[in-house]
Amino acid sequence: MKTRFFALVLLLFCITGNGWAQKKTAPVRLIFDTDMGPDYDDVGAIALLHSYADSGYVNILATIASTKYEGVAGVLNVLNTYFGRPGIPLGVPKGWAYPGKDAQHWTDSLLANYPHKIKKNSEAADAVQVYRQLLAKQPDKSVTLVTVGFFTNINNLYQSGPDRYSPLTGAELINRKVKQMVSMAGRYPHGKEFNVYKDSTAAYALLPKLKIPLIFTGWEIGAKIKTGIRLINNPAIKNSPVKDVFRIAIPQAPEDKEGRMSWDQTAVLIAVKGIHPYFDAKRGTITVERNGANGWIEDPAGNAVYVTQRMPWKELAVVIENGMMHQPRQK
Repeated sequence: MKTRFFALVLLLFCITGNGWAQKKTAPVRLIFDTDMGPDYDDVGAIALLHSYADSGYVNILATIASTKYEGVAGVLNVLNTYFGRPGIPLGVPKGWAYPGKDAQHWTDSLLANYPHKIKKNSEAADAVQVYRQLLAKQPDKSVTLVTVGFFTNINNLYQSGPDRYSPLTGAELINRKVKQMVSMAGRYPHGKEFNVYKDSTAAYALLPKLKIPLIFTGWEIGAKIKTGIRLINNPAIKNSPVKDVFRIAIPQAPEDKEGRMSWDQTAVLIAVKGIHPYFDAKRGTITVERNGANGWIEDPAGNAVYVTQRMPWKELAVVIENGMMHQPRQK
């Protein structure tokens, strides 16, 4: 009897890994909305996102562009294909959107050197259509939206009406289906930041109306976290579009000699792993001016928070860059 008892204990130890049963949490259902192009921290962010997907922490429902230069759909398809997920739904804006493209020509390099089936933006679906189709199928309060670019698509979604995918308006879909939105946007407690002011019309119209939980990681956070040097100096990483982007872009800016500022990666980290133990947070509501400047009203009952430093910057950089160096799973 004792022998069987200890055998059972040993079996449980092997199954749980530490002798105690652990509750397995469901992967985060996540839509990634990015201004892939003007800067290259978006590439680090999507690499980090795929690393979490490979580890079972996240289910990537879609990758959606908030920029509109020709080729942005192809760049997203390159990166999704590299990480073994070429079939991830992909959307681009069909109406007005900021056309910004990189100055370092890393997007051209990716399109020229890595496989991708989507060659033109016209081959990708409309961003709002992708949102509506996906959200309509998800359980209530289950989806995390991550925006690391402009609020163009979310604002268009909010204003959309019922269609073949759902009888709900866009506002109703967001309120019913979205658990939270995590955004790299703004400066805190007040300031003016690229992702807000480049489509200030969308930010001004949208953010004060949203009632869902909002988490903001501001310019002042990512500016202190430098990544990319370990990535480009790692000889074990070969034929990687992520490494190529940082290898091409970092030498072109003297301010990046210690690594590129890592704004967008912080939003992915928070969306998948949570605010703690990486950051602290201040609760309140965001304000947006017509010119794209943002402010903050402290309010313990507010639906938003912005994050502040907790973990030392260099430790955060290691956490983030470890994920950025993740290599695709072998098929």
